[in-house]
Amino acid sequence: MTTEGVATEGSAGADLNPAQQEVLDLLGAPRESRPTFDAELRHQLKAELESALAHLAGDIDPDDPIFISKHKLGAVHGCEVRHLADEAAGFEWSVPTARGTVAHKAVELSVHWRGEPTPAELVDESMARLANGGDGLAEFLQRCSEVETIELRAEALDRVTKFLEMFPPLQSRWRPVTESRVRLELAEGRIILSGKVDLSLGRARGTTAGKVLIDLKTGGFSPVHLDDLRFYALLETIRLGVPPRLVTSYYLDAGVARPEPITVPLLEATVARVADGVERLVGLAHGTVEPILRTGPACRWCVRLHECEAGLRALDQDDDWS
Repeated sequence: MTTEGVATEGSAGADLNPAQQEVLDLLGAPRESRPTFDAELRHQLKAELESALAHLAGDIDPDDPIFISKHKLGAVHGCEVRHLADEAAGFEWSVPTARGTVAHKAVELSVHWRGEPTPAELVDESMARLANGGDGLAEFLQRCSEVETIELRAEALDRVTKFLEMFPPLQSRWRPVTESRVRLELAEGRIILSGKVDLSLGRARGTTAGKVLIDLKTGGFSPVHLDDLRFYALLETIRLGVPPRLVTSYYLDAGVARPEPITVPLLEATVARVADGVERLVGLAHGTVEPILRTGPACRWCVRLHECEAGLRALDQDDDWS
């Protein structure tokens, strides 16, 4: 069966384990089954976003644009009180925040590595290259204690090993790209939507969809994972003019994928979610709206849980969250 960007080969397919074959069957699609989209779709979606956000332009300094990521959208559509607490605390590199980047770099290296490298070789090379950079992650890696380095290496190694065990070997003709950045500027550059896709495979042909966007996850499913991928699909559609054929979260611990085909109604719903989220983020940043407190499973990780009676009460009452 020949697919867009992802194809089975007699010699390669014979060596795939059942988990790898399932991934290949999921990501592949016969050419005749791939959807085609209107070439004007990208302009339509961008115009809808511009129209929905036009009233915010006067509230944003053009020299200090607001950056919108999937994380910020997920946060503001969750508990806005927690969002403000996290913003005040600021971002710091740590073992939990660095392990994904290290693992993704190792996956990228595996695509171009000659021969068959071990997961340990890929992770070690990934950490070495990232430590030689000039950003905050490089600084963190350079000052890591021995224990932190061991912990980071072990957690990244677990991710990379599971990925290589469960995914078919990524072939260059599938056009694999790791941590692919997407960006959209609105309101004359005052609002910038940006993201970074863990892994993309395949490509569009004309106005026929073919690309697959993949987020690699540890742990279990959360509805926000679907929203994250829909956000990426929207940015990709406006950038390229053709939506991805499919988006999927792949849960490495369970070896389970949650795929979703991309449709025009789904993209239009995502426009509405993004517009609502940006409006709330701007209002919260300027203090013109009161933050809404929403309890849920994420209360477990809130930096102000110890002083939030509603969050403590909700966790105490719902065994599924504790």
